[in-house]
Amino acid sequence: MELSVLVAHRTIDLRSDTITRPDSVMRRAMAEADVGDDVLDHDPTMAALEEAVAGLLGFESALWVPSGSMGNMIALMLHLQRGDRFLAPEHAHVLGSELGTAAWLAGGMPDALPHDGGPGRPLASTVRAKAGGAGPYFTLRTTLLSLENTHNFAGGAAFGPAEWAELVAAGRDCGLSIHLDGARLWNAAVALDVPIASLAAGADTVQVCLSKGLGAPVGSVLVSDADRIHDARRVRKMLGGGVRQGGVLAAAGLVALDRIGDLAADHANASALAGGLRERNWDVAEPETNIVLASVPDPAATVAELDALGVAAVTVAGKVRFVTHRDVSAADIDEALSRL
Repeated sequence: MELSVLVAHRTIDLRSDTITRPDSVMRRAMAEADVGDDVLDHDPTMAALEEAVAGLLGFESALWVPSGSMGNMIALMLHLQRGDRFLAPEHAHVLGSELGTAAWLAGGMPDALPHDGGPGRPLASTVRAKAGGAGPYFTLRTTLLSLENTHNFAGGAAFGPAEWAELVAAGRDCGLSIHLDGARLWNAAVALDVPIASLAAGADTVQVCLSKGLGAPVGSVLVSDADRIHDARRVRKMLGGGVRQGGVLAAAGLVALDRIGDLAADHANASALAGGLRERNWDVAEPETNIVLASVPDPAATVAELDALGVAAVTVAGKVRFVTHRDVSAADIDEALSRL
């Protein structure tokens, strides 16, 4: 009887920060957006969003793309030639969550780096050792270092400007290009209280997402220099990512940029959730941002048990993952804990 009462309650959805829905303010901005054919004329609202994101990150130019996966893929296609090896931290999104397109479409040979520099990142010395140097023509050629901040499957781990600069320098010393999957770079900047541009300085390409914690329904932005973005626009079209009246979507992105500071509430809710879980004897580390990872004997079974209580979570990297976001309040976190 008690379980049936709990099931009757609405689900508290902590599967991801991608489930957020645009509120009335964002929907109104979308409805009133100034639009044009972005493929033919460069939609004016899309252009404004791209300029705004490029400025925030300290880059010359930017390109809106439908998804973070496409943004990463375009970047890798610009950086890699067939058979090139690229380095990325273990469990990075480009390695295991983009259906092998790094190899299939970009033609790259992925090589995972250990998290020996902290959660979600390697040591600079490891980058240098893995990259190696120039060898005979018949040896693998390493040309790219791809990093992720925050690192999703490492529990939203964030690393700051000093570590970032050290890793970029290590890559440069080895002749590598640098790509940053910054899908949740906004979270890192808020958690570390640093300008977001300081977490991207020196990269060749950076992808940031608008449809996670910031609440836009669709879209990511790839930033780089003007020449690369010119080429990226062509690759986006090849992949079917050209849009027509894209201002309807870009308007949501512009509203989202005004809400970066709101991510601090998500981080506070994640900390409260982690603390409550530990009080209930769960094995949970303190989150750095908005992702909580729990170590349990059987993650799939635990997720099913949570679902029966009306608390939605997922399994990642052998753990149970909870993600706080703008559509879940502090009261919702209290309610989720009370159901446990």
